Amino acid sequence: MSKIATVGKSGPEPGTVAICFVLSALRTLRERRVDADALLGQIGLSPALLRSPQARVSAKQYGELWRLVALTLDDEFFGQDSRRMKAGSFAMMCHSLLNCGTLARALQRSLRFYALVLDDIAGSLQRRGPDAVLELHDRSTDVHREFAHEVLLMLLHGVSCWLVGKRIPIRRAQFAYPEPAYSAEYRTMYSTVLEFQAPHTAIVFEASYLDLPIVQNERTVKEFLRIAPENILVKYKNGSSLGARIRRRLRLSLPGDLPEFEALALEMNITPATLRRRLHEDGTSYQTIKDQLRRDIAISHLSHSKRSTMDIGLELGFSERSAFHRAFKKWTGAAPGEFRRRLQL
Repeated sequence: MSKIATVGKSGPEPGTVAICFVLSALRTLRERRVDADALLGQIGLSPALLRSPQARVSAKQYGELWRLVALTLDDEFFGQDSRRMKAGSFAMMCHSLLNCGTLARALQRSLRFYALVLDDIAGSLQRRGPDAVLELHDRSTDVHREFAHEVLLMLLHGVSCWLVGKRIPIRRAQFAYPEPAYSAEYRTMYSTVLEFQAPHTAIVFEASYLDLPIVQNERTVKEFLRIAPENILVKYKNGSSLGARIRRRLRLSLPGDLPEFEALALEMNITPATLRRRLHEDGTSYQTIKDQLRRDIAISHLSHSKRSTMDIGLELGFSERSAFHRAFKKWTGAAPGEFRRRLQL
């Protein structure tokens, strides 16, 4: 398996993906009696990891799995539509968007493309005052459509961000299905303002982004496609939120001790009470942010380096090996050594 750079003060932001999205990507394979375990083995993941509800995988591993599933099925929409989106369709679409001029025209062309290659799900784009509304319309009678909506939204939003060279913040998001058990992931993927069981799935962002020019070209599209979808999964998360800003600040303190809550509030020129309230409104807390950062860095090291668990724990601020083991098991459902062994089975 290929390696990624180790995570440090100047390294890449470690990204992880919840195991529920791995299960969703594999569901169609299992329904068609394809050997999903063999595909997991190709990217260094043990099937045993799927039995840990709290487990996570690196964004690189998920991206590799995404590509393998698409090639195995010859379907870049993972069997989520009654018509296959044949391998190579996504690349062709990306090339076709380069001469659109503005994001508005590129999004409209993307929606026409998906309407051509898919039968069951389509989208529309509207300006409503200061808002741009990207809405999905699903004709499928299948009651389990979460993954189809997640995939299409990720492709539409991720490619849009890449085309204009910046993240497009999502103001709010709504979904035409009940709230899933993993809905906490949506706060990072989309927005902290969420609605479920809505008439349609939709994301809302500032309409002025539609007028931004396309900044990509034939040279940059090749690099984008080479590492997609890992670059979409990590780079275009909800990076403008307060929690994301705090996460980036905390990374500067590692290896070493993370700042106390009161000291961080003072540094950010916010009272501790206000900071606590704003984090609560975003559905998170300072402790949760610290835990998620440590978890993602630990998973990255365990997956892509040979560093000892003791060294990893010390970098993350744990003075005792047992404390790191307890915390990691709480985060992922497995001790660090067990997690690493599952990756290698």
